[in-house]
Amino acid sequence: MTSRPPFPAKFRILVTGGSGQLATALRWRGGAAVRVVGRPEFDFDRPDTLVRIMHDIRPDLVINAAAWTAVDAAEDQPDLARQANVEGPALLAWLCAGQAVPVLHVSTDYVFSGLKGQPYTEADPVSPRSVYGRTKAEGEKAVLGACAQAMILRTAWVYGPTGRNFIRTMLTAARRHSRLRVVADQSGNPTSAGDLADALLGIAARILHAGWQPHYRGVFHAAGSGSCTWHELACVALKHAGLTPPVMPITTADWPTHATRPMDARLDCSRLRQVFALELPHWRDSIGPVVAAMLRHDRQAVSG
Repeated sequence: MTSRPPFPAKFRILVTGGSGQLATALRWRGGAAVRVVGRPEFDFDRPDTLVRIMHDIRPDLVINAAAWTAVDAAEDQPDLARQANVEGPALLAWLCAGQAVPVLHVSTDYVFSGLKGQPYTEADPVSPRSVYGRTKAEGEKAVLGACAQAMILRTAWVYGPTGRNFIRTMLTAARRHSRLRVVADQSGNPTSAGDLADALLGIAARILHAGWQPHYRGVFHAAGSGSCTWHELACVALKHAGLTPPVMPITTADWPTHATRPMDARLDCSRLRQVFALELPHWRDSIGPVVAAMLRHDRQAVSG
């Protein structure tokens, strides 16, 4: 990835998402220019808090990393998922438009069915198969409809050293069980939260230093380079952690879930490279440092 210019102190980047993985990475890497907000001061269920934050902070750019991400729970609570993934982001984008502020809205590979058989480009029509995917797809459309200076960045399989994610789940399971079973027929692009944060901040730097350009508007894919299955990702993560339980490959049918997951939602990220000269590192290069940071975090939590 290309390096980004430093942010002068005069710039204010508002990041939503509170203590989420991506918001945390943006806070760590963005420096004093980044202001992260979350519940209760910023809550999509309370529209007045969005108005107040936008008025008080007067940001130069907004990165929306807040979302309902409980994929299975969304099937039973579609109204709550829609408020967090559609109505809230739409209001935020409308407020950004009112202040002539660009908004970078983070979306997901779950807007696709995963049945294409090839990596998805931004030109492919959305075809979600879950409530979560449908609300994220609706959210993309709502954000673009509310703000002329809006950019959608779809990502996938995000993991970081803090928070809940697949890598942490695997490490926890490996300490508790002598044998693991992991789905081996779903493919995607594992994405380090830190790598994604760097890409978002790189885009933000371009916009803040040189101004918004019309061709920035629309959808971009931003995920880790390379792809794998959940099974392969688990095996590599456990190896980096020094954990050696047998990991049995299973099918999606062997591990039924409430919500339907995309079988092959690999993302083609060439547009990001063409427009911004940005390419996220290969997932195999990023996973080792993240696992090491995760283990350090766990040790500090125990000793503290």
